[in-house]
Amino acid sequence: MNPQDETQLEYALRGKAWKVYWYLLKNGNPASVREVQRALHFSSPSVAHHHLEQLRELGLVEKQDVGGHYTLVSDIKIGVFRHYVKLGKLLFPRYFFYAAFSTTFFAAYLLLFVQSLTRDSIFGILFGAIVCVIFWYEAYRVWSMRPY
Repeated sequence: MNPQDETQLEYALRGKAWKVYWYLLKNGNPASVREVQRALHFSSPSVAHHHLEQLRELGLVEKQDVGGHYTLVSDIKIGVFRHYVKLGKLLFPRYFFYAAFSTTFFAAYLLLFVQSLTRDSIFGILFGAIVCVIFWYEAYRVWSMRPY
């Protein structure tokens, strides 16, 4: 996808359309108009229908012939979605894995290698703590940018 298409898609996917896309991505199952309306607390089913149709016109969802449920066709990696990884039905900020990995190794370093406070161990402790704090902060920041 070229940058101009990404910009147009980001413009089309804003507000409630982001929330509907996020819900379908997170849910992983086909969803009816009423399910989307109830899950996202829209005022009426027509609001959910409008945004589902908008996503269908963009080629991101397709409507099933039987039952009229909407299914996610493709994942997009634009905007805030660029920073997420999907595992099953769960969506995690990419930084969450970096934070967990660095924190695990920092804890192992503290438990296994630091017997006394020398200049080298203090440097390792400070460096590890700073790296962990940065990754956890970034994970939280991206998590707070999710549509809902």
